[in-house]
Amino acid sequence: MKAGIVACSNGQRKEWKEQNEQLVDVLNIMGIEAVLSLHIMSKTDEFSGTDEERAADLMKFWTDDSIDAIYDISGGDLANGILKYLDYDLIAKSDKMFWGYSDLTTVINAIFAMTGKSSVLYQIKNMVYSKSDLQQKRFSSYLSGKESELLDFNYDFIQGNQMEGIIVGGNIRCLLKLAGTKYWPDLNGKILLLESLGGESGQIATLFSQLEQMGVFDQVAGVLLGTFTEYEKADLELSVFDLLKMHINNTLPVASTREIGHGNDSKAIIIGKNILLHK
Repeated sequence: MKAGIVACSNGQRKEWKEQNEQLVDVLNIMGIEAVLSLHIMSKTDEFSGTDEERAADLMKFWTDDSIDAIYDISGGDLANGILKYLDYDLIAKSDKMFWGYSDLTTVINAIFAMTGKSSVLYQIKNMVYSKSDLQQKRFSSYLSGKESELLDFNYDFIQGNQMEGIIVGGNIRCLLKLAGTKYWPDLNGKILLLESLGGESGQIATLFSQLEQMGVFDQVAGVLLGTFTEYEKADLELSVFDLLKMHINNTLPVASTREIGHGNDSKAIIIGKNILLHK
């Protein structure tokens, strides 16, 4: 098996080079030959290359029949810059899966909006972070066909007791970069996943307000809250759900999971796939 490694968002810092080499070694041990794209390390400020160059790196792997999957190892702010350079007709015809998280929420949801294809919200570098043993075990199980260890997650209902629909969304800040563009996914009847690394009450509240003003909470079949890392560390009086309640009716199903988000122990979730959650 061969996998393409890309960085469609911010370039990797030089101090992360060893991490990336460790990741290549881990993948090789698992039987995956990692092929690195040309533009991964930061060259000018936070850019590893121009938007067009990073998009070309990604499209090269989509068109290379020897590549079985594409793993994005980046995050940050720059991923939506590549969207206009992608060949969505070609992507739609491919059966290979794109993996990424955080700012790659923009690419993942754009791919779904433009092609209907699923992608995996997951940071493959979790396998060399602080929970590396756990993540390597999960990913090895996934490769062997036992997908549940990586993809099945625990959750609790906060409001309602069941929701079913195609999962869309991911990082709330990055998802909203797509608002008003052709890359915004159709949310009617979908389950909206929302999680975040940064942001305390003011930042998260204003993003919920934007979603409400766009009519999103009237369209979706339910909301799945992942982890809100910095918010939870801040030990604020209002919970994330307290903020969300200000913008939804009391019949919209809402569930919460500790297992999807920016934590090094986070599991993967397939965006663009139908899911049923119930008590």
